[in-house]
Amino acid sequence: MKHPGPLFTLLAGVALAGGIGMANLATGTGAPPVAGAANAAGAPSTTQQTQSPTTQPAKTVDAPARADYAGHVDGGGASVAVSVRDGHAIAYVCDGKKVEAWLQGVTVGGKLDLKGTKGANLAGSYDATAVTGSVTAGGKTWQFTAGPAKNPAGLYRAAPKVKGKGANVGWIVQADGSQVGILTTDDDQQSIAAPALDPAAGTATVDGAPVTAEAISGIAGGF
Repeated sequence: MKHPGPLFTLLAGVALAGGIGMANLATGTGAPPVAGAANAAGAPSTTQQTQSPTTQPAKTVDAPARADYAGHVDGGGASVAVSVRDGHAIAYVCDGKKVEAWLQGVTVGGKLDLKGTKGANLAGSYDATAVTGSVTAGGKTWQFTAGPAKNPAGLYRAAPKVKGKGANVGWIVQADGSQVGILTTDDDQQSIAAPALDPAAGTATVDGAPVTAEAISGIAGGF
């Protein structure tokens, strides 16, 4: 009996290997995995996605519906008072000598845009802590910041008689009790320092006679 030769043995081995390969392809087994195939099929990635931190909105201080302020302009050259009442505001600025101005206007969202005579104006903003802005009167412009004014601090006005003729007086009383004001006569528009005001009693003496001063609010005390 003859044994198969080397060539026959080699061909048989090749045929057997080919048959095993075909079987593996048919059953889906035996093929090495392709790198990245799992991710391509939708498997979850191990890479973590970072999220941007949420930005918190800045806190704002609401403008009060009713408030009173008194303070000094920057540099101390004059005093200023502002009274706000339900969308309307009145302000007064004076240097205690000759320069003064009454201003008024509407206010929306804590913003002030007040007008007075002879080109006087005040622009600024306010909240529960302070009013700040710029004011122009008598040809001068000042920057200012004024804090809250609690009674008896604040703004006052009176309309007395001086030698039988009409006059107007304005006072600003600061939180520390100091005060400044101007008296102006109607006939010749002469301005002098106002007499001392008793804020607790709301009175002053003008030309030897007692005068009642009115505490100004944002809706009272017109010009």
